Amino acid sequence: MIKKHCLTTLLFIGIISTGVMAQQDAQYTQYMYNTLSVNPAYAGSRGQLSFAGLYRSQWVGLDGAPETFTLNLHSPIRNSRLGYGISIVNDNIGDGVVQETYLDAVVSYTIDVSLDAKLSFGLKAGGNMLSLDFNGLRNFDQEVVNQNNIDNRFTPNFGLGIYYHTDKFYAGVSAPNVLESEYFDNDNSDGVNFLSAERMNIYLITGYVFDIGADLQFKPALLTKAVGGAPLQVDLSANFLFANKFSFGAAYRWDAAVSGLVGFQVTDQIMLGLAYDREVTELGGTQFNEGSFEVFLRLELLKSFQRTISPRFF
Repeated sequence: MIKKHCLTTLLFIGIISTGVMAQQDAQYTQYMYNTLSVNPAYAGSRGQLSFAGLYRSQWVGLDGAPETFTLNLHSPIRNSRLGYGISIVNDNIGDGVVQETYLDAVVSYTIDVSLDAKLSFGLKAGGNMLSLDFNGLRNFDQEVVNQNNIDNRFTPNFGLGIYYHTDKFYAGVSAPNVLESEYFDNDNSDGVNFLSAERMNIYLITGYVFDIGADLQFKPALLTKAVGGAPLQVDLSANFLFANKFSFGAAYRWDAAVSGLVGFQVTDQIMLGLAYDREVTELGGTQFNEGSFEVFLRLELLKSFQRTISPRFF
């Protein structure tokens, strides 16, 4: 138990001791099924009302390890080029010590590039609510910066995205949170002006679907995330889809983790997905870290829209 607390303390010391932390958006292994969370231009691209929920438990076995819960809903607007959606992302670190919730409304506009290719432009607006319990933080480390607790501090933000897609290929570039915000102002004698900064994350996402046989498809995919003050994050994945029902594959997060993914199309309207990550860093070698898990659920709520743009694989 002591080692668990020590390892978790390192996470918080990294936040409070550097003076400036470039904060990154939440990460997902099943990003290929959770595109709206990183690119607002994806709204409406599935051609019907689509709901997705994802739960991620990071570094299972470490006390206070991060948890992320995501909900999004989006749809095209009938007889128009517009799509709309909502996105909710909640991050929980330290069993409630740090709580951050993103609430966003999304709109997209799609144009026809060719007979089978479309280009969408997306905009989202909303913000995040941040709560931080410094008293709870002292349970992990007594030598924390003296601060008043933060209770649901709201910071507005907006995001932009472009998404190009055909029946087999997709690519997108986005910045889900454009405005950069600084938190935890103080005038301590140690010279710390603030402890955390919300930095703009830039995403590049792409993938291609290859038909291997009548009942088998193969999709390699790439997600690259860049943020100032942090290393470039590159996620590579390779998934197979069998009989439009069962998907399986593997992923690699550069210098961070290897992953296994499985999914099952329960009905035409319901899909379930699971992912497991294993760290390749020193943190992954500890007996107190049992890896990271994700559970994904997608519901296609309406069948009345006839213009399904993208295949079910993305």
